[in-house]
Amino acid sequence: MSKRILIVDDEPDIRQIVGEILEDEGYTVEYAKNAAEARECRLEFNPELILLDIWMPNEDGIELLKSWHKSQQVSCPIIMISGHGNVETAVETLKFGAQDFLEKPLSTAKLLITVERTLQSESLKKENLKLWGQLLLGTEIIGDSAPLTELKRQIRLLGPTDGAVFITGEPGSGKSTVAHAIHANSHRRNSQLVEVSLAAIPPETLALQLFGYEKGDVTTPGFFEQAHGGTLLLDELLDLDMDTQAKLISALQESSYIRVGGNTQLPLDVRVISTTSQDLDVAIAEGRLREDLLYRVNVLPIYVPPLRDSPNDIELFAQHFMALTANRENLPLRNYEPDAIKWLKQHDWPGNLRELANLTFRLLVLNRGESISADETKLALGKTLTRSDNDGLFSECLELNIRHARDLFEEAYLRHHLIEVGGNVGKLAEVVGMERTHLYRKLKALG
Repeated sequence: MSKRILIVDDEPDIRQIVGEILEDEGYTVEYAKNAAEARECRLEFNPELILLDIWMPNEDGIELLKSWHKSQQVSCPIIMISGHGNVETAVETLKFGAQDFLEKPLSTAKLLITVERTLQSESLKKENLKLWGQLLLGTEIIGDSAPLTELKRQIRLLGPTDGAVFITGEPGSGKSTVAHAIHANSHRRNSQLVEVSLAAIPPETLALQLFGYEKGDVTTPGFFEQAHGGTLLLDELLDLDMDTQAKLISALQESSYIRVGGNTQLPLDVRVISTTSQDLDVAIAEGRLREDLLYRVNVLPIYVPPLRDSPNDIELFAQHFMALTANRENLPLRNYEPDAIKWLKQHDWPGNLRELANLTFRLLVLNRGESISADETKLALGKTLTRSDNDGLFSECLELNIRHARDLFEEAYLRHHLIEVGGNVGKLAEVVGMERTHLYRKLKALG
């Protein structure tokens, strides 16, 4: 499948020449002659790389780059191009998120090498993140407690079927891991699982990215098309707007769909797995979830128990994360002392497995020594989760450098309000005054 590149330049000759060069190499190209068109094309075309000219009328490329950087709306790499560039300009663009800088007149060889290198780098970055996520939690469910034994039994039963699965559970409990395990146990295991974090996608582009888009001779495949023959994982289904929910109902009912802007029915050959950490009954009562959609996606419900329901497995999980993190960070293994394990088992783990993984990372990176004592564990748990003792949190922040102190406060602040709103990221965004996609990335970064 060819990579999609958006060329933004006010000079038609440059657009045409660069576009022809890239199309000859098999890339799919779309054009914009100013910042306004670039914003529109980015939403509709969903490019995987943007070539952005600096000097344009009205709003120039640097201002557009800054606005995208500030809103964190663009996830693809951006290469800046200019005929009047200098070192200061290049440094400024890199500071605001540009991946590279090309000077006009453009050399065909340098253009193609830079584009190829940038796309390869982006692809490797995404693959590394994906592999680390799979390595961290994997597709094998570990644990021998009664709740996890039952969970594994359900996965074995649901895997070979082709019915839609709805996975519920608290944030960080491992819903994505369960989805991957179901896919690995299905007849679709040799096809890919496409995971879509709905909360990270701007609402105005959800339909475009799910169903794809057609405009003239340009066709942009959506997630359904990418997952054809495999599994589509819709993470946090309740973040779908009502119009897109209606389109999804139609697609599931008819087993076909139409790309946005198109008129051709495409076959729907995917297994849909959905997840949420929110209360379904409340979502329906509040009008945020269509009941007829729930009937379609909740054919096979499965619940992922919180970590606190399996206290006897906490030591196993802690050792699992310790080995994985030590290997990834190239650090020596540390062993929990028996009293430290007691503290882990007594903790209620509101962040579940994700919180335990983050705690393990902190204990490995910020401390040394072969063993982890009870006092060290207690202190680390306090840093992670003590929310009512504001004086204690403030004192802890004073002991850290400003970056770690800010991270500690943000984690405490966001986790407190996330609990207050019942895990609803949309409501959390309103309470803390952050744009939803930016907030989602922040929550992922903080764990």
